[in-house]
Amino acid sequence: MFEFSVIGGKTARDIIGRTRQQIVSEVRETYLTHHAGESVNPNSYFLRFPDKPDSRIIALPAYLGGKADVAGIKWISSFPGNITKGFPRASAALLLNDYETGYPFACLEASQISAARTAASAVLAAEQLTGGRTARRLTIVGAGIIARNILEFFTAQEWSVDNLVIHDRLPEYSKAFAEYAGSSLGHRATVEDDLTAALTGSDLVVLATTAGEPYITDPAAFAAGQVVLNVSLRDIGPEIILGAQNILDDVDHCMTANTSPHLAEQKYGHRDFIDGTLADVILGGIRPAEDRPVIFSPFGLGVLDLAVGMHVYRTARESGEAVDVPDFFGETRRW
Repeated sequence: MFEFSVIGGKTARDIIGRTRQQIVSEVRETYLTHHAGESVNPNSYFLRFPDKPDSRIIALPAYLGGKADVAGIKWISSFPGNITKGFPRASAALLLNDYETGYPFACLEASQISAARTAASAVLAAEQLTGGRTARRLTIVGAGIIARNILEFFTAQEWSVDNLVIHDRLPEYSKAFAEYAGSSLGHRATVEDDLTAALTGSDLVVLATTAGEPYITDPAAFAAGQVVLNVSLRDIGPEIILGAQNILDDVDHCMTANTSPHLAEQKYGHRDFIDGTLADVILGGIRPAEDRPVIFSPFGLGVLDLAVGMHVYRTARESGEAVDVPDFFGETRRW
């Protein structure tokens, strides 16, 4: 019970890369476990800095029951200024705790885990809300690491995409992402510098930016039946949210921190525009609308980090890729 392991980012990335389909299944099961009340997922805690208003470090504690039966916490930073310096904005660590004793038993580099659970959640939602694994035209807005992970998961799930469109406010990022999509993932991608043109005519849209406030505000921006994965949470104005079918991962969690649904609640004074959760869709309680846009807004639950973290941990232990830390605990007896 006093074993302690460390799993680095390269190992986590390698494991995720070869088990993406299994991770989507783990995320699906976790949503259902959470829906059944077999989890504890407190509000995230945001550490902000007066002289860096765009930066934050977030603590996500959680307990996941079911087969996992594990507690833990993810500590993830988002410093957008890192992008201009040429390295990722996000870095993270995940600590896993044994539920019987409370002792931590593993520490994992978690930016890979966080990206994977976000991507798996998005791709699972796309499948549930479109009813298949086919997109005539898929538009991805934002050409960063999260977008790349989402496309990797689409590919692993063997989606058929006729036209892939990439848009980023910086054309050089769009071009680099399009080249990666073609050379590494086998997708023919085109770059569209005009946002309206990128959104128009796409049956599936992924928003994966670092936007801090809405920039898509035209009520006609999305068409009836169009599925929008609002992964970055703050791109869409409240007017659009009000007129859409809104599916969240967890209602109370998503209605915080000035997300697009939270802004709509503040503006209109109610939550009547919220239709339910992704678990409701999986269980057949909600059918995707055809008469208005369908928007999935996932706040990102700590229980998903635990599920993917446990998957990576178990795989690393079985394959001998975990690094054991002998005598991590200085005292293992009371006397």
